[in-house]
Amino acid sequence: MQTFYTVQPGDTLSGIARRWGIPLNSLIAASNVQNPDRIFIGQQLAMPPGIERYRVQAGDSLYLIAASYRVPISVIIEANNLTAPYTIYPGQLLEVPPGVSYYVVQPGDSLYQIGLRYNVTTGGRVNTELIQLLNNLTSTTIFPGMTLEIPYAPLGEQEMFAYTAGDANGFDIWLYNGATGANHLLTTGLGESFSVPYWSPDRGRIAFVGKNNILYVINLGTGEIASIDQFPNEAGIFLNWSPDGEWLAYSKGSTITLYNITTHAAHQINQSGATDVQWFPNGRELIFQAHDSNGISQLYRIGVDGTGLRQLTANTEGNLNDVRLSPNGSKVLYTTPGASISIIHILDLSTGNTMEVPGGPLAKNYFPTWSPNSSSIAFSATAYEDRGYYSLIRLVTNQGGREQTVAISNCFSSPVDWSPHQTKLAYLSGCSADAAASEIWVTDLRHPAPRRLVTRNNIMAVQWAPTSNSTSKATFRNPTFRIQFQYPADWIHITPERFEGPEGFFQISALSSSGSLDDVCQSDAYHQLMPYGSNPTITRIQIQSQEACFIYPSDDQPQLMNNQASIIIRYPTPVVIGGNTYQFFVLWADKYHIEEIASTIQFL
Repeated sequence: MQTFYTVQPGDTLSGIARRWGIPLNSLIAASNVQNPDRIFIGQQLAMPPGIERYRVQAGDSLYLIAASYRVPISVIIEANNLTAPYTIYPGQLLEVPPGVSYYVVQPGDSLYQIGLRYNVTTGGRVNTELIQLLNNLTSTTIFPGMTLEIPYAPLGEQEMFAYTAGDANGFDIWLYNGATGANHLLTTGLGESFSVPYWSPDRGRIAFVGKNNILYVINLGTGEIASIDQFPNEAGIFLNWSPDGEWLAYSKGSTITLYNITTHAAHQINQSGATDVQWFPNGRELIFQAHDSNGISQLYRIGVDGTGLRQLTANTEGNLNDVRLSPNGSKVLYTTPGASISIIHILDLSTGNTMEVPGGPLAKNYFPTWSPNSSSIAFSATAYEDRGYYSLIRLVTNQGGREQTVAISNCFSSPVDWSPHQTKLAYLSGCSADAAASEIWVTDLRHPAPRRLVTRNNIMAVQWAPTSNSTSKATFRNPTFRIQFQYPADWIHITPERFEGPEGFFQISALSSSGSLDDVCQSDAYHQLMPYGSNPTITRIQIQSQEACFIYPSDDQPQLMNNQASIIIRYPTPVVIGGNTYQFFVLWADKYHIEEIASTIQFL
């Protein structure tokens, strides 16, 4: 749920943001404040995550701390599980939330206005259903004084990311679908805490190193998982797909390996100690880190055939870590010298000039990641050592300038990744002293009100799926339902009967009825749960000379149905599935793809 601060006498937005270290534009966006210079006493502001810990000083009391932060003492007592007589001591680290986890309904409020004000929007529409669901409301009627928990809403956009999460029983790779807000398990017991999901450029596969240090590749179209190679240990295994998505590059032992995912051919280049092997955009060269003859870490460039080795740096100091080539191949970044001090450098490959990024206040800068157009770098900067550590999610240009903090994580460091259109950043938060991250957050740089999209134990990595430019089709064939048809090739296998992509979905089923097609279509369209809204449209057609109907949703269809439409077709001959006889085939799909898919349906 979102957290709300109540404006006090003398408050300003900049003062509130400063107390919790929140970027001012995030605070403004979280409540859609129209005039930042005009807030009023008693106004409730949605608070993005900030620096919510305080180290007790000599002479402090709960009263003084609460007065300094302008929050009720009860908020601090509850957050820290304090009991009477509420004794605190110098050096104690207290949680200081900026408010309460509920909004108090004001005169004139409606669910729609509240959802719009606090960014409870999905796909651009105010998602009042989520507020109703969270608060067990049977209608949209609310009244002044009522307290409501306000959720973070799914984005409802055509993007998705993969992440690694697990516990003592094992880790796995998961998929988050931005269009539906659904989480799907992609593996079963094959991951490890160090596993990072690496997407192929066409979004059709994910590679990762997992259980027993085996390199696995998931075929998202079929759900099949192939074992490709095995490493002697898991340390520092970085995987990189070729621009055409046919090859994986990685280092193992004293070699660089290029593995063809289609032919299963492997080509090896002798190079001892290589790490961070990556393809140049031309697909003919690689960049990597290795030690020179003096044992000093350097960057090198080499042809995929092993010829044309060139040293790119003249480093004389520590290791060059986190080497990342910009997507356009013009620059490369790296961090040095190590974990306790980690400074980001940007090397311009055309000039040889190197720029140093100022970075966070403690010089602990981690997980630097290029934006898809190579114009910016996002990274995690550890800060606020005296308050138990936080991470500043920061941006900087590819020239090392205009550095800014765009979000706050309560983890020591957080993986950061860009959405494919570079409008959003995903990062981890929800850390505690004895546990890894438990949340995935996303902030939209155009309207930077962070949203928590995933809550799960021990989240270790997050990687956004690239944009798929593919217009190719795949064939779905199911002998049980005696059906086949075509669908977008980059949609992902969820169950044997359901496929999803960021821009749509389909699912198949069958109906048993002795009634007419009209009766079946009417019954489905006007089901008591109103899955198509209150006024769906039924259109009669023929598919393969069989009578059929489309059901299209009305404008008031529940958002949770994700634009679902359907087509119901009478089978040429009834089918028997699991001992039951079915007269009608049903295809559910989003309304934007239902006709396109239906036009390719064939009975087997």
